[in-house]
Parts: sequence; structure tokens; C-alpha cells
Amino acid sequence: MSDEARQRQIRVGETADGADLKLPVIEVLTGRGFATGKSGSGKSNTASVIAEELLEAGYPLLIVDTDGEYYGLKEEYEMLHAGADEECDIQIGPEHAEQMATIALEENVPVILDVSGYLDEDVADELLREVARHLFVKEKKLKKPFLLVVEEVHEYIPEGGGVGETGNLLIKISKRGRKHGLGILGISQRPADVKKDFITQANWLVWHRLTWDNDTKVVGRIIDTEYAELVSELDDGQAFVQTDWTETDVRKVQFRRKRTFDAGATPGLDDFERPELKSVSDALVGDLQDISERKDREQDRIQELEAELEKKKTRIETLEDELASARDVSSAAKQMADALQNTETVQSQLPGGGEDLRRLHEEIADLEAERDELRERLEARDDRIETLEDELHRLQEENEQLREAVSEHESTAETDEETTILQAGGDDVEFGYTPVDWDAATANAESNDGEPTSTANETTHATTDAGRDLATVLESTAVGDRVERACEGSQCSLETAREVLAALDERGSLAAATLTAEVERSRVAVQGLLSELRTEGVLERTADRRYALSDDVRAELSPSATTE
Repeated sequence: MSDEARQRQIRVGETADGADLKLPVIEVLTGRGFATGKSGSGKSNTASVIAEELLEAGYPLLIVDTDGEYYGLKEEYEMLHAGADEECDIQIGPEHAEQMATIALEENVPVILDVSGYLDEDVADELLREVARHLFVKEKKLKKPFLLVVEEVHEYIPEGGGVGETGNLLIKISKRGRKHGLGILGISQRPADVKKDFITQANWLVWHRLTWDNDTKVVGRIIDTEYAELVSELDDGQAFVQTDWTETDVRKVQFRRKRTFDAGATPGLDDFERPELKSVSDALVGDLQDISERKDREQDRIQELEAELEKKKTRIETLEDELASARDVSSAAKQMADALQNTETVQSQLPGGGEDLRRLHEEIADLEAERDELRERLEARDDRIETLEDELHRLQEENEQLREAVSEHESTAETDEETTILQAGGDDVEFGYTPVDWDAATANAESNDGEPTSTANETTHATTDAGRDLATVLESTAVGDRVERACEGSQCSLETAREVLAALDERGSLAAATLTAEVERSRVAVQGLLSELRTEGVLERTADRRYALSDDVRAELSPSATTE
């Protein structure tokens, strides 16, 4: 990234001497910040002001909203509001975590992750943890400046309490995220409740009004004892700002009021009127809804398999009982058959003649008939036992297959590793971003000897009468250098800039939303590019908030500027 881009700043308020307070964009996006103050002191307003300025400059971010107070940003900016409530653009769960990170980092869509509506705190905690983990993993490769804002950070990294998996991950991001381009801003109204390691590692801090002794003592330890008393006397919106990148240790600042709707304001007696909010792409929401529907289908299938598995278990138990009974009967029948085998021996021992002998012969005949019947029944029972054993073996195999199917569906529902939605269709530059170590040489990687290379599509722009066409002006005049600087400052590609200028050359003046649709890039990326092109004098903004080519650029395009 060029030195000029690195030095880009955002204005957020005024210092006590009336000077503008400006924060360097790269330090805010990739650094470790901490903002604190009691309820009503202005800390959430400060976070919203910083978010507004970053969004205005074309940098997306992800805000973890614990109280549902940031959706007012959608009054002016296209952001994805995701959470559990029906008021959100999309209802999501932990299974959406990877896609949320993809949307934020690769699609450059600013995200409000609203965790205030989840009845189960474990679900909200898991959602934040998984989103943060995927952001960290993806940033190792992308290395793109990006800010994670976490409200009520003391709930995740408490002082003196147990820090769970989510808290440990946030601490990891605060320690190691900067080198990957991932910054974090933690916000809390009780600094005494936040783990001190997190506060002391911050390289920029904002202290709004605090009155509790435990909290003011933290101010005294971090800044100086004199500020322990002064911090309790601050007015609404005032704060002591402490940064590593200025020679002045502490500055007293009045932060400006946020421009967008204040969704976190205390309700009054006046009628509440929610402003008209900007919506995001229907296709984007549709892709996320597909994940939810697929998750529901997977859950239904798991329940079906579990029900079928339970039926199989019951059938196996019945067969095992029947098999045990059959074996008992078989054993008894064998004992009876063995006893009947000895009838001749018994007969030879009986006294001869008389009625008793005749009666015994009859009984023996009956027993022999019963023996034959028992043998037949025993053979049939043995066949039945064999059949039952075969069926039991088959059911056990089916049971094991069902277990594997349930496990596979549960694994698929949890990870869905093969799902690849919302993947970026171009490189980082085309989506409005470049890595942290991006420089001007990278932007011209497609050039020969430092001169931009034009394709047929790039040069097929409208011309003005008999004057030079836009591609010629960009290649042969100082306008091209100014456009390149604007691309470096906004981190948009030259191709995107050429398409924007070609649309304005052909149609005169256009609104930012129209230009976004023309070039098929994200709104935040195009907005940042337009801002830089205005700074470089390539574009001008009309009274009706439309953009047009500046007079000197049009002069280059006019017939009188044509050279032989």
C-alpha cells in the first residue's frame, strides 16, 4: 500500500483547542482499540461515528451488536443485518459462520452481527466464536485491513473470571491479528470488569465519563492519577483519547454526533418512528436462506434416521427375547427326547404279564408317539432359531449402517465443508481491497514497463465528437496518473476506475448507486473510489449528489485538446 494510502485519516471530532481529531485509517482497521464510558456517556455514539467514517471511505467492517442498537447505520449504508430477530435481514445460526466471514472479507459487505435476540446464550456465543475464527483464518491469506467491533467485551474477556473459548479467541486476535490485517475494537461500560491484558495491549483508547471508583482507578493506572478524577467530570460525547501514533499522550476530545438513526437512544414519550433502511442484495439473503433451509432438511433427516434406528433397536430386542425363549424350549425338548430314548431299558425292567404290563405298553407307545412329535417340533424350532439368528444378524448390520448415516448427516450439518457459496468472482483489487502490504507495483502487475495495458473491453468507451477517447487520455496525459493515485488510495483496480469514468463520459452525470450497478462492484468499494477521484480532481459532485467528469478532464477529451 502506498504511503499516501497509509496516511489516510478519518475525522471524528474536535480537540479542546478546536482542532479536528483525525484517526489514521490503517491504525484503526488493523490496531487494537478500547472504548469505555458509563451508560449515556457517548461510547456507542463514538463507535458509530468511527463506523460511519470507515463506511463512507469504502471500508467494510463487522460489528458484534449485543443490544440491537447499530441497525440505524442501515439508514445511510448498505449493510447486512444478521441475527435471530425477524427485523434482521436474515436469521442465522452458527452454521452460517463461515459464509458470514466470506461475505464480510471477500464480498466486502459490511455486517451487523446482532446477537441480542438469541434466547440461548450458548448459541450466540458459538456464533460469535465461529465467525471470529473464520475471520482470523481467512485473514492469514487475504491480509486485508478489516475491523472487528465487539460491544460489551467484558462479557467475553472478564477480569478475574473464567475466560471461555470465545474470549481466548478475541484475545488471540488482539495479540496476533494485526500482522494479518485484522483489528479489533472492544467496547465496555465497565473497564474494571475487562481483563487488563486486553486494555494494556490496546494502542488506541477512548475514555468517556466514568464515575464508579473501581472504574476511575483503572483510568488512573492506565493514564495517570490526575485523570481518575477528571474522567468523572466529562460531558456527554467528551472523552480522553490516548493513542500510540501521536506525540501527545492524552487529548480531550468532543466527538461529533452520529449522522444515522440512533437506535440505541433511551425511549421517550414521543412516538417511535423507524426510518427507512437500506436493504442488501436479495441474492445475498437468498443464499443465506438456502443454508438455513438445508440445515432444517438435514435436521429433519437426522430425526427420521434416529426414529428408524429406535424402531430397529426395539425389533432387535424382541428378536433376542424370542430367540432366548426358543433356545429354552429347544433345550427342554432335547432333554425329553433323551429320556424317551431309554424306554426299552425301562420296559425290560418291568415285571411280566398281567394288566399292569399291558398298561405300561400302552403308556410307552404314547410316549414314543410324543417323542416323535417332539423331535419334529424340535427340528422346526431349530430351523426357526436359525432363521431368527439370520434376521438378527441382518438387522444388526442395518443398525450399524443407520448409525453411520446419522453420524454422517450430523457431520454434514455441522461443517457443510463442500458448500462454497458467495465466493468472490474476482481478485481482491476488483472487490475494492488489496493486502496490507499491497503497493503501487502490484496495481500495475498487468502493465508493461509501468504503462497500463488496455484490452478491447477497456478501450471500447464513448468518445466526445472528434476528440480523443477516454482510454487515450488516461494513457497519455496527467489524468492517468491522478486516476492511478485514486486507485491506490481507495484500493480499487484500474479496470474499475476506467469503467466508472467511461460510464460518466458516456452518460454525463450519475448517482453512486447507478455507477455501482454499471460496474457491478460493491457499493462501499465504488463509494471509496468516487471519493478519491474527487480528491484528485478527476470528478466533481453536483448539487443533486451526482458525479460527473471534472472540467479539466472534459477539456482533455474535447476536440481542441487533440494532438496530431
